[in-house]
Amino acid sequence: MYFVYILESTVDHTFYIGYTSNIKNRLFEHNFGRTGYTKLKRPWKLVYFEQYATISEARIRENYLKKLKSKTYLYKLIKNYQPTGS
Repeated sequence: MYFVYILESTVDHTFYIGYTSNIKNRLFEHNFGRTGYTKLKRPWKLVYFEQYATISEARIRENYLKKLKSKTYLYKLIKNYQPTGS
């Protein structure tokens, strides 16, 4: 199982979009400075995620969300979010 996730910085409210096979571990890595871009904007909170069966599906969705460059779309996605578990 793979996840596409959106994090929000509690410092400046920017978003970070990524994918992983272990969402809890990945959030830990972001919040404890183990990733380059997110290190300076800690702490992060998980505001959205989706599950995918394959890494290929997750990468396609991640790239789609990143290419949108639309905060309006992301806000709508997060606002209507109903998590189904992790």
